[in-house]
Amino acid sequence: MNAKKSRPIIGISIGDINGIGPEVTMKAIMDNRTHKSFTPLIYAHGKALTFYRKLLNLEDFNFVQIRSIEEIQHKKINVINVTEECPDVIPGVETQEAGKFALEVLKAAVNDLKAGKIQALVTAPVNKNNINSEELSFIGHTEFITEAVGSSSSLMLMVAEQLRVGLVTGHVPLAKVSETITKERIIQKANLLLKSLENDFGINKPKIAVLGLNPHAGEEGLLGEEEEKIIKPAIRELKDQNKYVFGPYPADGFFGMMHQTKFDGILAMYHDQGLIPFKSIAFSTGVNFTAGLPVVRTSPDHGTAYNIAGKNLADEGSMRAAILLASDIIALHHPEEILD
Repeated sequence: MNAKKSRPIIGISIGDINGIGPEVTMKAIMDNRTHKSFTPLIYAHGKALTFYRKLLNLEDFNFVQIRSIEEIQHKKINVINVTEECPDVIPGVETQEAGKFALEVLKAAVNDLKAGKIQALVTAPVNKNNINSEELSFIGHTEFITEAVGSSSSLMLMVAEQLRVGLVTGHVPLAKVSETITKERIIQKANLLLKSLENDFGINKPKIAVLGLNPHAGEEGLLGEEEEKIIKPAIRELKDQNKYVFGPYPADGFFGMMHQTKFDGILAMYHDQGLIPFKSIAFSTGVNFTAGLPVVRTSPDHGTAYNIAGKNLADEGSMRAAILLASDIIALHHPEEILD
């Protein structure tokens, strides 16, 4: 076996260079043991990483700069300069230049992901405010990558060890959540979750819990009708297909009584319903995985954290977990490509 051909390449888009993306990326992959089974390729600019290497005194972070992916050096940390010039790096400051650069970085990485030049993509955090423009309405990485790879749907799935929380609605204003939830959408997202648990996590006959939308899961219609008219019929239809789907459960009691330990996956109705308990349980090790795509994409579960950027205070645990999850999924899909 030719190691250079079989060693998977995991791309990392650096995100907003004025946030903590560069710091957590560098810290996460500085230890060669982190990437013993794959080759890391950072989409960024060497000047930005050199800036943080000096500022944060990360002397053990060594990388090679390449002009194209064809020049990649396996068993080393590779950095590809996405643009000719690097914007000014000003830790903790939101700039339009950094937003524009983050978008260019993301586009380059996604293009290589679509072309099969990299086997997975890990996205460091961006700032939605400075990445948006008149030409682009950027809701989030999940939506951007889903559209870019030509998929009609995907599932935002938060992962930490045995805890996996998927969302029926993702980046949707709370006032629009109820109208966005339909029986068909719940069935679609539940099937994406079930399929991902089987294919990406190797779980045979996965069992998932579905949360209710309203307090006390609607209290038999007293506190809302969505459970009776939408959620329960969706669960019944899934059960009729011999799928292990249970609920709807009141969200507060479900997590309060640690019922998440009894299921392989949980389907929450909206963003904060799923992410508040998830981040309370696993903030430093949580990973955002986009399930249901023909490509592998993960990210840490935090934002740019401008308030601590450049201060050597950022915890790289979530970024390391995101990189290792991407590596694990690649290994599960392509066991023949595991290397010593």
